[in-house]
Amino acid sequence: MSKEQRAQVDAMMRQPRPEGPRSVEALRAGFTALMARMIVPGNIRTTQTTLGNRPALHVEPDGGSRAGTILYFHGGGFVFGSPETALSLTGHLVAKTGFGAYSLDYRLAPEHPYPAAIDDTLSAYRALLDSGTDPSTIAFAGDSAGGGLAVTTCLAARDASLPLPAAVVAFSPGLDATRTGESMDTKEGIDPIFTRNALEYTGAMYLAGADPHQPLLSPAVLADLTGFPPMLIQVGTNELLLDDSTRLAARARAVGVDVILDVTADVPHVFQSFAGVLDEADEALDRAALFLTQRIAAERTAPTAAP
Repeated sequence: MSKEQRAQVDAMMRQPRPEGPRSVEALRAGFTALMARMIVPGNIRTTQTTLGNRPALHVEPDGGSRAGTILYFHGGGFVFGSPETALSLTGHLVAKTGFGAYSLDYRLAPEHPYPAAIDDTLSAYRALLDSGTDPSTIAFAGDSAGGGLAVTTCLAARDASLPLPAAVVAFSPGLDATRTGESMDTKEGIDPIFTRNALEYTGAMYLAGADPHQPLLSPAVLADLTGFPPMLIQVGTNELLLDDSTRLAARARAVGVDVILDVTADVPHVFQSFAGVLDEADEALDRAALFLTQRIAAERTAPTAAP
């Protein structure tokens, strides 16, 4: 681990930003420009497709995929981001696991506020199941808002009496629209990316007046996680959203869910995006890949008939 690397990433994320709230268009353009600087592995191929009536990016290893599917949900506060901005994350997961991934282009606020994103992610999961994909070969994964969607899509699937996926991986997930975690205050100024005001600004676009006190918006404090698949939650200590992860992990443990809370010191929100630049990012993605390969049932072998 490198203190110098962490300091460089922190300094990069603290570059001066315009004062005051930015327009949706400026937020989207700025995030796209930032994520275009991230390193995407070269040994993958991407194809535009659709899943559940939404555009999606199909990401596969160059040499062909092993049996198993990652359904990926990108970050961006439900307001910005796309499958392309998350390609450093999906690409590394695909390259490290050998699984193919579908990265969903779900609808964004403010044009499409809650519950549009969850409607889209659940429809995408239904489409995979309807295509004959065994749920034991599917994992949900996502970062930031998309990490939250990996959790809430499980809730929505369970409510719809659908079989749950084999595993969930969440990178710095946003899991509490009530913003009541202590880290929202204790990490102010330590977090190089977010302020409470910034999170509440985009959060209000997604809520559009909805009450945040409901499980699909604040699972860290309100969701019943009974019956959930194994979960890996990765988060950094320099995050306003740190307590979103710690509280969800505690709720999961309390109802017997197999959960790994993987906390890395002195790194920012979705630090895994800095793979190839930050040692901690590469190591965290290695751990996520191991978790996925251990929990996705790569092959289903039919029972041998009795002679």
